[in-house]
Amino acid sequence: MPIANGGWIISSSTPKLDGSYAYNRKVAELAERHGLDFIMAMSKLRGFGGATEHWRYSMESQILMAALAAVTSRVKVWATVHTLLQNPAVTAKMMTTLDHVSGGRAGLNVVSGSFKNEFEQMGAWRDDLDHDDRYAFAEEWVHVIKRLWSEPSVTHDGPYFQLKDCQCDPKPLSDPRPFLVCAGTSSRGMKFSIEEMDAIFLGGATVEELAANSRKAKQMARDVGKTIKTYSMINLVIGDTDEAAAATAESYRAGFDEGALHGMMRAYGFLDLEVGKENVFVQKARSGFISEHAVGSAETITEKLTTLLDAADLDGLMLIFPDYLEGLPVFAEKILPVLRARFPERAAA
Repeated sequence: MPIANGGWIISSSTPKLDGSYAYNRKVAELAERHGLDFIMAMSKLRGFGGATEHWRYSMESQILMAALAAVTSRVKVWATVHTLLQNPAVTAKMMTTLDHVSGGRAGLNVVSGSFKNEFEQMGAWRDDLDHDDRYAFAEEWVHVIKRLWSEPSVTHDGPYFQLKDCQCDPKPLSDPRPFLVCAGTSSRGMKFSIEEMDAIFLGGATVEELAANSRKAKQMARDVGKTIKTYSMINLVIGDTDEAAAATAESYRAGFDEGALHGMMRAYGFLDLEVGKENVFVQKARSGFISEHAVGSAETITEKLTTLLDAADLDGLMLIFPDYLEGLPVFAEKILPVLRARFPERAAA
């Protein structure tokens, strides 16, 4: 969902996404009308700066999804929570509320925390927790939430959380509980997702790397007697022709916001290490696109997504559009039916 200004392209020449509730409501209604499976809102509390002030203006994830749940009836609604910022008992209650508002359609995207300057602004960054420690923290956080969703009362004394006769009623409507998803390709992140989540968002520098990550995650799940769904995120620039789509993408590159790129690198914690180095991340970002993207006519995009789903053995895609009100209907009418016919076993994944 486009909950922050600028969407997923750091450029001054993109369609003007303002991150407003009004725009997000229109997008949610389109997703509902056109039969998409879920809508998901990230959690963003500080933007990247630059001339475009990218992602400075944003909605809060859980409250927005509750509002959108009330104006939809079928599409699943997934909110995002940073584990370092929110007590698990509070999260359990808020997600239960979202599940009731939505009639059992709630999902939770769990983020273990990696944006130092975003958390430092409110005094919430923890220097005592490294990458793996944050996953240990998140594991205990999720364990507490699962217990609160299923047990009459929870008493817990762990390294990070202490609960005494803690109650969370009513219980969620979802059976067995709201859907859980996480992103990450590190071995520790995959281990956490496989053990605690229902699905994992994955990326890769190439289709081959994404495929390797997807196969690795599914094999790790099989090794512990589980299954895991794998998804990937992609931005779609759809034109009447390949040439028209390419021209649109080039116009976004022409408006690239260098200052916002530096802000993004700073947020990810590696600006000082990477200044002056054109690594893969920086090279891709200079296209203007934050995420993976596909450019072309509806027919070309269909071919690219078919190849991606097939080669990487993905269960689904999380879609982004430069202009949702224009791009989402085209995708739903011209591309989605072909993909669902090609992959019927994944139509309800």
